Amino acid sequence: MIYLDHSSAMPVDERVAAFASPYLMQHYGNPSSLHTRGLVAKRVLEEARGKVAKLINAESPETILFTSCATESNNLAIRGTALRNNKAGMRVVSSAVEHISVINPMKELQKQGYAYDVVPVSPEGYVDLDMLAEMVTKDTVVTSVNYANDEIGTIERIRDVSRIVHEEGRYLHVNATAAAGRIPVDVQADGIDLLTLSSNDMYGPRGAAALYVRKGVKLQTLLPGGGQERGIRSGTENLFAIAGMGEAAMIAGREMGAEGRRLHEIAGAYLKDILMIEDAHLTGPATGRLPGHLSFRFGRIEGESILLNLDTAFGIQVTTGSACSSRTLEPSHVLLAIGLKHEEAHGSMIMMMGRSNTTEEVPYVVDAVRKTVERLRMITAM
Repeated sequence: MIYLDHSSAMPVDERVAAFASPYLMQHYGNPSSLHTRGLVAKRVLEEARGKVAKLINAESPETILFTSCATESNNLAIRGTALRNNKAGMRVVSSAVEHISVINPMKELQKQGYAYDVVPVSPEGYVDLDMLAEMVTKDTVVTSVNYANDEIGTIERIRDVSRIVHEEGRYLHVNATAAAGRIPVDVQADGIDLLTLSSNDMYGPRGAAALYVRKGVKLQTLLPGGGQERGIRSGTENLFAIAGMGEAAMIAGREMGAEGRRLHEIAGAYLKDILMIEDAHLTGPATGRLPGHLSFRFGRIEGESILLNLDTAFGIQVTTGSACSSRTLEPSHVLLAIGLKHEEAHGSMIMMMGRSNTTEEVPYVVDAVRKTVERLRMITAM
């Protein structure tokens, strides 16, 4: 079994599991309680906050809010900021290649009277900075651009985006779910006001995520209750998952340099051989991609057929797009945004490598992809 779908889900790192396990069965206190177990839980919670803050060079641990998932963080960042600051303006902006958990909160705001503008991207997935400058006005309260795209691997020019957003608009939200832990992210140097991170995308447990909120940015709570997380995100904290997320962030920060170089080498070996398959094309940029990320399209076949055949016949797991949109059977909005035709966008295959993958797997996987493409073209009348 060869797993190449680390953009959809990651295994929990064994070191993370060992660190966090005591917070399931032994140290299970509520961080809001004042007794001994509660105080231990509070200490663990704050230590995790500090580890996540350090990964993104946040100015202090207090800028980190824990949530349940990246979707919640994106909703809180976009809707919470727009609603709290509606007197400053009622315009929101995103790029055309954002995750659906960014696009849908924007559309919800649109239903409430906000204007929503979508910035186009280049064929490699880079935000059109000239169009961004035209669309962001003094009435734009939130602009959201992903740090890196998990479908086509593009790493956005966030510092240029930040400069443009802050010339006219107010707050820049960046979804760094695909980037944090894989490439360096520095919220202070990058000029980011709000940033989303996911635990599982750093080999941490599911059920935890975080939102960085720069000091001075005001949010409206979307989940009122007991007042946890500075009163912005109520609900008893998932101590096991948060402790694991903190440990995962610390390990990622320590190891991402060497791991990134290793994954770049593996991806390079795949890229050369897979592009030798007839009518195979790389999507996204040829360089400057996320480490270990490759995305292709193959003419005259369906991506879902590639996925199923590789899995059942060869024991290889890849994906065709964002897992959150995979059940719609519609072509990826990201691939359409970079200019592909509908029929071209249907033939996609994404490979996201991780810590378990090695160069020794390359010949077997390349041979399986070649045989799969040839077989499907023989039986498909596209």
